[in-house]
Amino acid sequence: MRIIFAGTPPFAAPALEALADAGHEVALVLTQPDRPAGRGMKTTSGIIKSLAQQRKLALLQPHSLKQPELHAQLGAIDADVMIVAAYGLLLPVSVLSIPKFGCLNIHASLLPRWRGAAPIQRAILAGDRKTGITIMQMNRGLDTGAILLQRGIAIEQDDTTQTLHDRLSLLGARCIVEALDYLEQGKIFAIPQNEADVTYASKLEKDETEINWRLSAEDIGRAVRAFNPRPGAYSRVCGMPLKIWQAAVAADVLGKPGEIVSVRRDGIVVGCGRGSLVLEIVQKSGGKKLSAAEFLSGHSLRPGDRFESRE
Repeated sequence: MRIIFAGTPPFAAPALEALADAGHEVALVLTQPDRPAGRGMKTTSGIIKSLAQQRKLALLQPHSLKQPELHAQLGAIDADVMIVAAYGLLLPVSVLSIPKFGCLNIHASLLPRWRGAAPIQRAILAGDRKTGITIMQMNRGLDTGAILLQRGIAIEQDDTTQTLHDRLSLLGARCIVEALDYLEQGKIFAIPQNEADVTYASKLEKDETEINWRLSAEDIGRAVRAFNPRPGAYSRVCGMPLKIWQAAVAADVLGKPGEIVSVRRDGIVVGCGRGSLVLEIVQKSGGKKLSAAEFLSGHSLRPGDRFESRE
């Protein structure tokens, strides 16, 4: 099939490669403009731009898709379909109807659960045991289009947003190739979403990342995993901000919320609203990620010290 591909972050990269490797003609790649990144704020190219250049694919990096001249350019490509994977720019309704079969989105949840910006993080925070990929026919709404194909995977107990993201990214690549095969064969059917089952994956807010120690150890442990690799769950102890990157639940250890119950080589045990959390990998502001043992060798924390708690 003749394809326009629109994507920006690493999540989209396996899909672009899989489509090209499957023999589809990627007539144009759309990705967001280069942006400053890193400590030096040096302007750098994204992974989709790099892949397009490596494969010698036509590339555009518009700041918006609203320009009529761009619509004419897209129409001239005479694409069968546009594939969208975490592109990050709004597709006007006029763009959705340009390709023969419209625009298909690779969404990282089992719609209608977790429509919106942060489906992976919200699934972990909610304690979901399963998530997956939905290939969806895009329309004017926010992830409201008909479902064309879905494949699920389990959320493991130690999954972080990064590990789950990586698995979903690969699954999404397989799913979009499968969906296009069915589309070519005329064997794909659009199933409307059940509005009664809708949940929304709203964008993460900064105050969510500060730990509320009155929650259960299970809830806090999920927050640690959901905010890894970014922005990181954090709390303050002895006036020092501390990001927590890995933790384990100790349901049989009790302590007051935020209170350090014990300091062990394998972790710092902190009381929660129910159970306790063993902090295994932490990072102070401006420092490196350290195991609990490494951190404690340079910082004196004792039983009875308290982490501040977000209300």
